[in-house]
Amino acid sequence: MAPSATTESVVPTLKVAVSKEPEKHVHGGEDKTPCEAISHGMLLPGIPTFSTHAEHRRHILIHAAATFRDFSHKGFTEGMSGHISVRDPEFENYIWMNPLGRHFGLMTAGDLICLDVDTGKVVGGNRSRPANAAGFFIHSEIHKARPDVHAVCHAHTIAGRAWSAFGRGLDMLNQDVCNLYDSIAVYTEYGGIVFANEEGKNIARSLGAKKKVAILLNHGLLSTGSTVDEAGFLFGLLDRGCAIQLQVEQAMVGNPSLVKHVVSDKEAAYNFKMASEKNILYQEAQPDLEHVIEMAGPGVVERGVEMQIIDYKV
Repeated sequence: MAPSATTESVVPTLKVAVSKEPEKHVHGGEDKTPCEAISHGMLLPGIPTFSTHAEHRRHILIHAAATFRDFSHKGFTEGMSGHISVRDPEFENYIWMNPLGRHFGLMTAGDLICLDVDTGKVVGGNRSRPANAAGFFIHSEIHKARPDVHAVCHAHTIAGRAWSAFGRGLDMLNQDVCNLYDSIAVYTEYGGIVFANEEGKNIARSLGAKKKVAILLNHGLLSTGSTVDEAGFLFGLLDRGCAIQLQVEQAMVGNPSLVKHVVSDKEAAYNFKMASEKNILYQEAQPDLEHVIEMAGPGVVERGVEMQIIDYKV
Protein backbone atom coordinates (compact mmCIF):
# COMPACT_ATOMS: atom_id res chain seq x y z
CA MET A 1 0.00 0.00 0.00
CA ALA A 2 1.44 3.36 -1.03
CA PRO A 3 2.18 5.75 1.79
CA SER A 4 -0.23 8.57 2.18
CA ALA A 5 0.93 12.03 1.13
CA THR A 6 2.06 14.30 3.96
CA THR A 7 2.34 18.02 4.17
CA GLU A 8 5.57 19.49 5.59
CA SER A 9 4.95 21.77 8.52
CA VAL A 10 6.40 25.25 8.26
CA VAL A 11 7.83 26.81 11.41
CA PRO A 12 7.32 30.55 11.36
CA THR A 13 10.49 32.62 11.64
CA LEU A 14 10.58 34.75 14.76
CA LYS A 15 11.81 38.27 14.25
CA VAL A 16 13.98 39.35 17.15
CA ALA A 17 14.29 43.03 17.69
CA VAL A 18 17.92 44.09 18.08
CA SER A 19 18.49 47.23 20.05
CA LYS A 20 20.86 49.68 18.43
CA GLU A 21 21.27 51.63 21.62
CA PRO A 22 24.93 51.76 22.67
CA GLU A 23 25.77 49.78 25.78
CA LYS A 24 26.29 51.83 28.87
CA HIS A 25 29.54 51.13 30.69
CA VAL A 26 29.70 51.95 34.38
CA HIS A 27 33.18 51.70 35.82
CA GLY A 28 32.54 52.34 39.47
CA GLY A 29 35.27 52.93 42.01
CA GLU A 30 35.83 56.56 41.06
CA ASP A 31 35.62 57.56 44.72
CA LYS A 32 38.14 54.90 45.84
CA THR A 33 41.86 54.43 45.73
CA PRO A 34 43.06 51.69 43.34
CA CYS A 35 43.77 49.35 46.28
CA GLU A 36 40.32 50.03 47.72
CA ALA A 37 38.64 49.48 44.34
CA ILE A 38 40.22 46.08 43.70
CA SER A 39 39.88 44.75 47.27
CA HIS A 40 36.84 42.83 48.50
CA GLY A 41 36.41 41.84 52.11
CA MET A 42 39.65 43.39 53.33
CA LEU A 43 41.96 46.09 52.03
CA LEU A 44 44.98 45.15 49.96
CA PRO A 45 48.00 46.83 51.57
CA GLY A 46 50.14 49.28 49.63
CA ILE A 47 53.89 49.87 49.67
CA PRO A 48 55.24 48.95 53.12
CA THR A 49 56.85 51.52 55.38
CA PHE A 50 59.80 51.00 57.71
CA SER A 51 60.94 52.51 60.98
CA THR A 52 64.63 52.58 60.01
CA HIS A 53 66.69 53.05 56.87
CA ALA A 54 68.40 49.73 57.57
CA GLU A 55 65.10 47.84 57.52
CA HIS A 56 64.04 49.61 54.33
CA ARG A 57 67.41 48.90 52.68
CA ARG A 58 67.11 45.21 53.56
CA HIS A 59 63.67 45.08 51.97
CA ILE A 60 64.65 46.75 48.69
CA LEU A 61 67.83 44.66 48.29
CA ILE A 62 65.93 41.41 48.76
CA HIS A 63 63.22 42.52 46.36
CA ALA A 64 65.81 43.70 43.83
CA ALA A 65 67.50 40.28 43.93
CA ALA A 66 64.10 38.60 43.56
CA THR A 67 63.33 40.82 40.57
CA PHE A 68 66.56 39.68 38.89
CA ARG A 69 65.60 36.06 39.46
CA ASP A 70 62.14 36.73 38.08
CA PHE A 71 63.73 38.26 34.97
CA SER A 72 65.75 35.07 34.58
CA HIS A 73 62.60 32.98 34.90
CA LYS A 74 60.98 35.07 32.15
CA GLY A 75 63.98 34.73 29.83
CA PHE A 76 65.20 38.33 30.06
CA THR A 77 68.88 37.37 29.95
CA GLU A 78 71.54 37.85 27.29
CA GLY A 79 75.12 37.18 28.43
CA MET A 80 76.26 40.08 30.60
CA SER A 81 73.63 42.49 29.26
CA GLY A 82 70.93 43.98 31.44
CA HIS A 83 70.87 45.85 34.72
CA ILE A 84 68.53 46.94 37.48
CA SER A 85 69.17 49.84 39.84
CA VAL A 86 67.34 50.93 42.98
CA ARG A 87 67.89 54.14 44.90
CA ASP A 88 69.15 53.82 48.47
CA PRO A 89 66.46 54.83 50.99
CA GLU A 90 68.87 56.87 53.10
CA PHE A 91 71.22 58.47 50.56
CA GLU A 92 69.24 59.59 47.51
CA ASN A 93 72.30 60.01 45.29
CA TYR A 94 73.38 56.38 45.85
CA ILE A 95 72.03 53.48 43.81
CA TRP A 96 72.36 49.72 44.19
CA MET A 97 73.09 47.73 41.01
CA ASN A 98 73.98 44.20 39.93
CA PRO A 99 77.62 43.18 39.42
CA LEU A 100 78.86 42.54 35.91
CA GLY A 101 78.53 38.94 34.75
CA ARG A 102 76.48 37.56 37.64
CA HIS A 103 73.57 35.55 36.21
CA PHE A 104 70.19 37.02 37.05
CA GLY A 105 68.97 33.61 38.15
CA LEU A 106 71.67 33.38 40.83
CA MET A 107 71.39 36.91 42.21
CA THR A 108 71.23 37.44 45.95
CA ALA A 109 70.85 40.58 48.03
CA GLY A 110 74.51 40.25 49.01
CA ASP A 111 75.67 40.49 45.38
CA LEU A 112 74.58 44.08 44.82
CA ILE A 113 76.95 47.04 44.57
CA CYS A 114 76.28 50.58 45.82
CA LEU A 115 77.40 53.46 43.58
CA ASP A 116 77.38 57.24 43.80
CA VAL A 117 75.38 58.53 40.81
CA ASP A 118 77.45 61.74 40.63
CA THR A 119 80.96 60.28 40.74
CA GLY A 120 80.57 56.59 39.92
CA LYS A 121 82.49 55.74 43.09
CA VAL A 122 81.71 52.41 44.75
CA VAL A 123 80.45 53.44 48.18
CA GLY A 124 79.24 50.13 49.60
CA GLY A 125 78.04 46.62 48.98
CA ASN A 126 79.81 43.74 47.28
CA ARG A 127 83.25 44.40 45.82
CA SER A 128 84.00 40.92 44.45
CA ARG A 129 82.99 41.92 40.90
CA PRO A 130 82.97 45.17 38.89
CA ALA A 131 79.81 47.10 38.10
CA ASN A 132 78.49 47.33 34.55
CA ALA A 133 79.85 50.60 33.09
CA ALA A 134 77.19 50.88 30.39
CA GLY A 135 74.50 50.21 32.96
CA PHE A 136 75.86 52.89 35.29
CA PHE A 137 76.00 55.52 32.55
CA ILE A 138 72.36 54.89 31.62
CA HIS A 139 70.87 54.46 35.08
CA SER A 140 72.78 57.24 36.84
CA GLU A 141 71.56 59.84 34.34
CA ILE A 142 67.96 58.74 34.71
CA HIS A 143 68.17 58.81 38.50
CA LYS A 144 69.72 62.31 38.36
CA ALA A 145 67.11 63.63 35.92
CA ARG A 146 64.12 62.05 37.67
CA PRO A 147 64.08 62.31 41.49
CA ASP A 148 60.71 60.51 41.44
CA VAL A 149 62.33 57.41 39.93
CA HIS A 150 63.57 55.00 42.57
CA ALA A 151 64.29 52.03 40.31
CA VAL A 152 65.28 51.45 36.68
CA CYS A 153 65.25 48.15 34.75
CA HIS A 154 66.88 47.47 31.39
CA ALA A 155 67.34 44.21 29.51
CA HIS A 156 67.65 42.86 25.98
CA THR A 157 64.55 40.73 25.47
CA ILE A 158 63.53 38.99 22.25
CA ALA A 159 60.18 40.72 21.76
CA GLY A 160 61.56 44.05 22.97
CA ARG A 161 64.46 44.03 20.55
CA ALA A 162 62.24 42.88 17.69
CA TRP A 163 59.68 45.66 18.17
CA SER A 164 62.40 48.26 18.89
CA ALA A 165 63.57 47.89 15.28
CA PHE A 166 60.49 49.87 14.18
CA GLY A 167 61.16 52.84 16.43
CA ARG A 168 57.53 53.28 17.45
CA GLY A 169 55.37 52.87 20.52
CA LEU A 170 52.59 50.39 21.26
CA ASP A 171 48.90 50.51 20.43
CA MET A 172 46.52 50.12 23.36
CA LEU A 173 45.43 46.67 22.16
CA ASN A 174 44.22 45.25 25.47
CA GLN A 175 43.31 46.11 29.02
CA ASP A 176 46.72 45.28 30.45
CA VAL A 177 48.84 47.43 28.17
CA CYS A 178 46.62 50.39 29.12
CA ASN A 179 48.67 50.44 32.34
CA LEU A 180 51.22 52.15 30.08
CA TYR A 181 48.82 54.61 28.45
CA ASP A 182 50.62 57.83 27.51
CA SER A 183 53.66 56.58 29.42
CA ILE A 184 55.78 54.99 26.68
CA ALA A 185 58.77 56.97 25.43
CA VAL A 186 60.48 56.01 22.17
CA TYR A 187 64.17 56.79 21.86
CA THR A 188 64.62 56.93 18.10
CA GLU A 189 68.39 57.18 17.90
CA TYR A 190 70.81 54.30 18.24
CA GLY A 191 74.12 55.45 19.68
CA GLY A 192 75.95 52.14 20.02
CA ILE A 193 77.11 50.46 23.22
CA VAL A 194 76.98 53.02 26.01
CA PHE A 195 80.44 53.83 27.31
CA ALA A 196 79.85 57.52 28.06
CA ASN A 197 77.26 59.38 30.08
CA GLU A 198 76.03 61.43 27.09
CA GLU A 199 73.98 58.53 25.76
CA GLY A 200 72.51 58.07 29.24
CA LYS A 201 71.50 61.75 29.18
CA ASN A 202 69.85 61.27 25.78
CA ILE A 203 67.81 58.32 27.07
CA ALA A 204 66.84 60.29 30.19
CA ARG A 205 65.68 63.19 28.00
CA SER A 206 63.53 60.84 25.93
CA LEU A 207 61.69 59.83 29.12
CA GLY A 208 60.97 63.43 29.93
CA ALA A 209 59.28 64.32 33.19
CA LYS A 210 56.54 61.67 33.31
CA LYS A 211 57.12 58.69 30.98
CA LYS A 212 57.45 55.40 32.84
CA VAL A 213 59.01 53.15 30.19
CA ALA A 214 61.01 53.46 27.00
CA ILE A 215 61.55 51.55 23.78
CA LEU A 216 65.16 52.07 22.67
CA LEU A 217 65.69 51.84 18.91
CA ASN A 218 67.69 48.71 17.92
CA HIS A 219 68.50 48.15 21.57
CA GLY A 220 65.78 46.97 23.93
CA LEU A 221 63.45 48.10 26.68
CA LEU A 222 63.72 50.19 29.82
CA SER A 223 61.32 50.77 32.70
CA THR A 224 61.20 52.95 35.79
CA GLY A 225 59.25 52.85 39.02
CA SER A 226 58.76 54.25 42.50
CA THR A 227 59.85 50.80 43.74
CA VAL A 228 61.94 48.06 42.16
CA ASP A 229 58.78 45.95 42.30
CA GLU A 230 56.89 48.43 40.11
CA ALA A 231 59.77 48.87 37.66
CA GLY A 232 60.13 45.10 37.30
CA PHE A 233 56.43 44.55 36.73
CA LEU A 234 56.21 47.35 34.16
CA PHE A 235 59.23 45.98 32.31
CA GLY A 236 57.52 42.61 31.92
CA LEU A 237 54.30 44.32 30.87
CA LEU A 238 56.16 46.33 28.23
CA ASP A 239 57.88 43.22 26.89
CA ARG A 240 54.62 41.30 26.67
CA GLY A 241 53.05 44.33 24.99
CA CYS A 242 55.75 44.19 22.32
CA ALA A 243 55.15 40.45 21.80
CA ILE A 244 51.38 40.96 21.48
CA GLN A 245 51.84 43.86 19.05
CA LEU A 246 54.11 41.71 16.89
CA GLN A 247 51.57 38.88 16.91
CA VAL A 248 48.68 41.18 16.02
CA GLU A 249 50.61 42.82 13.18
CA GLN A 250 51.56 39.39 11.83
CA ALA A 251 47.99 38.10 12.07
CA MET A 252 46.77 40.99 9.94
CA VAL A 253 49.18 40.25 7.08
CA GLY A 254 47.19 38.76 4.21
CA ASN A 255 43.95 38.92 6.22
CA PRO A 256 42.12 42.09 5.09
CA SER A 257 39.01 41.04 7.01
CA LEU A 258 40.81 41.40 10.33
CA VAL A 259 40.31 44.79 11.90
CA LYS A 260 42.56 45.95 14.72
CA HIS A 261 40.47 47.45 17.52
CA VAL A 262 42.38 49.85 19.75
CA VAL A 263 41.11 50.83 23.20
CA SER A 264 39.77 54.40 23.14
CA ASP A 265 41.73 57.18 24.81
CA LYS A 266 38.93 57.64 27.35
CA GLU A 267 38.91 54.00 28.44
CA ALA A 268 42.69 53.70 28.33
CA ALA A 269 43.05 56.78 30.54
CA TYR A 270 40.62 55.33 33.09
CA ASN A 271 42.50 52.01 33.11
CA PHE A 272 45.76 53.88 33.62
CA LYS A 273 44.33 55.88 36.51
CA MET A 274 43.08 52.81 38.36
CA ALA A 275 45.77 50.26 37.49
CA SER A 276 49.01 52.21 37.22
CA GLU A 277 49.20 53.85 40.64
CA LYS A 278 52.39 53.06 42.58
CA ASN A 279 50.75 51.04 45.38
CA ILE A 280 48.76 48.82 43.06
CA LEU A 281 51.80 48.28 40.81
CA TYR A 282 53.85 47.29 43.84
CA GLN A 283 51.23 44.65 44.62
CA GLU A 284 51.08 43.48 40.99
CA ALA A 285 54.69 42.36 41.33
CA GLN A 286 54.29 40.43 44.58
CA PRO A 287 52.91 37.10 43.27
CA ASP A 288 55.94 36.60 41.00
CA LEU A 289 58.44 37.79 43.62
CA GLU A 290 56.91 35.62 46.35
CA HIS A 291 57.07 32.65 43.97
CA VAL A 292 60.77 33.32 43.24
CA ILE A 293 61.68 33.67 46.91
CA GLU A 294 59.77 30.57 48.00
CA MET A 295 61.09 28.41 45.15
CA ALA A 296 64.68 29.46 45.90
CA GLY A 297 64.37 28.16 49.45
CA PRO A 298 64.73 29.72 52.89
CA GLY A 299 67.44 32.38 53.11
CA VAL A 300 68.72 32.00 49.53
CA VAL A 301 67.61 35.27 47.93
CA GLU A 302 68.34 37.12 51.21
CA ARG A 303 71.88 35.70 51.44
CA GLY A 304 74.46 38.33 52.40
CA VAL A 305 72.00 41.13 53.04
CA GLU A 306 73.24 41.64 56.59
CA MET A 307 76.69 42.50 55.23
CA GLN A 308 75.35 45.13 52.82
CA ILE A 309 76.48 48.39 54.35
CA ILE A 310 77.41 51.79 52.99
CA ASP A 311 80.96 52.56 54.01
CA TYR A 312 81.39 55.92 52.29
CA LYS A 313 79.02 58.64 53.37
CA VAL A 314 79.00 62.20 52.06
